[in-house]
Amino acid sequence: MHGESGYGLWTLVVLNSAIFIIFAFSFTKPKSAIDWRSLGGFSAFILALFTEMYGFPLTIYFLSGWLSEKFPGLNIFSHENGHLWSAFLDSKIDPHFHPIHIAANIFIVTGFVMLSSGWKVLHLAQRNKTLATTGLYSKVRHPQYIGFVAIMFGFLLMWPTLLTLVMFPVLLFMYHSLGKSEEKQMIKEFGKEYLDYKKNVPAYLPKRAGLFKQKSSEV
Repeated sequence: MHGESGYGLWTLVVLNSAIFIIFAFSFTKPKSAIDWRSLGGFSAFILALFTEMYGFPLTIYFLSGWLSEKFPGLNIFSHENGHLWSAFLDSKIDPHFHPIHIAANIFIVTGFVMLSSGWKVLHLAQRNKTLATTGLYSKVRHPQYIGFVAIMFGFLLMWPTLLTLVMFPVLLFMYHSLGKSEEKQMIKEFGKEYLDYKKNVPAYLPKRAGLFKQKSSEV
């Protein structure tokens, strides 16, 4: 049965972790210590996620007594039932086509798109020794951190585990701290130019007025 071999698949742990970490690396091209810390936090989250998804289901073991009592007859150690949302909601839909799973994929894809788009603008600015203020950087000051958070939230939505639930708020705080450190460096390097940019562009949530203004100007 498929459920009998749901875990202990360490090759899949390594392959999936490597794919997503390499993707993130290729989209961010870390250079500074801040860049490496940002990628490192993301990599730790990904490793923890896929270890539970294909390797050792720590969360399932921890909740096994409650799950067995709540859902008698459910093979909790099959990979399909590792999609806890399906079990909790008693859904008959294939977990991979469940609306929650689809929403999770949207967050993940959006996050990688943000990483890629943000890196292109940042790379060009670094090469020209200028401030990155175009593209996504014209809407928010830290699009790449938002991208990392979107990917992690998508995976958390897709396959929630106790460890990643604990890691997520810690990593949110870490990215916020890295953003503050990065801004201090930018102020030292660009001075008033960056202070003016910081005054007009929010850190994480774009201004609605700015979005509507851009749309109207494109009409």
